[in-house]
Amino acid sequence: MNAITADVDDSRVLVVDDKADIARMLAAALTSEGYQVRTAADGQTAFDRFSQWRPGLVLTALELPVVDGLELCRRIRARSRVPIIVVSENAEETAIVEALDSGADDYVTKPFGTGELLARIRATLRRAGGDSGNESFQAGIFQVNMDTHRVHVRESEVRLTPKEFELFVYMARRPNRVLDHRRLLGAVWGNASLNQPEYLRVFMGQLRKKLEPNPSHPRHLLTEPWVG
Repeated sequence: MNAITADVDDSRVLVVDDKADIARMLAAALTSEGYQVRTAADGQTAFDRFSQWRPGLVLTALELPVVDGLELCRRIRARSRVPIIVVSENAEETAIVEALDSGADDYVTKPFGTGELLARIRATLRRAGGDSGNESFQAGIFQVNMDTHRVHVRESEVRLTPKEFELFVYMARRPNRVLDHRRLLGAVWGNASLNQPEYLRVFMGQLRKKLEPNPSHPRHLLTEPWVG
């Protein structure tokens, strides 16, 4: 399949929820902030609209008919680096980890404040768009291109999701230092995620699979037990 990333529109948000009142509420809040919004009530319709409309961000529930939210995340992530935020009533760590493993970049638990959700959307889009400085730099064997959001390892390109890229860049700019969990969580996901270390476990695992020659014995992305 061809990747869908180059022609996405950051002003477009696809809202996926089978509860019509929640979808309307989210659409109204986003429209009032200047976003273009389309909605879908099931995962299959959502994926079709995603493929045709090219939104800059997907906001999805997990409990969906036809195709559930996890499978929707996996399908989108197989084709695109577009940010995905999951909104769910399930606050259990296993559910959060499963969503992140399936390709989500962030996880918001219902009930939530509209202001908080809009702030997360703005931050996610800003970071996905490269608002971290646009210079390229070398970090050991890694060449980081901030313009294209690409990482090369000895001339070979490695494709990272927006959150994977942001986390890696934050660490790569601070080599040979122990970065504690809360500092990493605050820098990459914001202060609302300071008590969600499962984010780091999932994303560090993903980065090691993509960047380390032997993910089971990492040489570059190391963990200091109980610290960072």
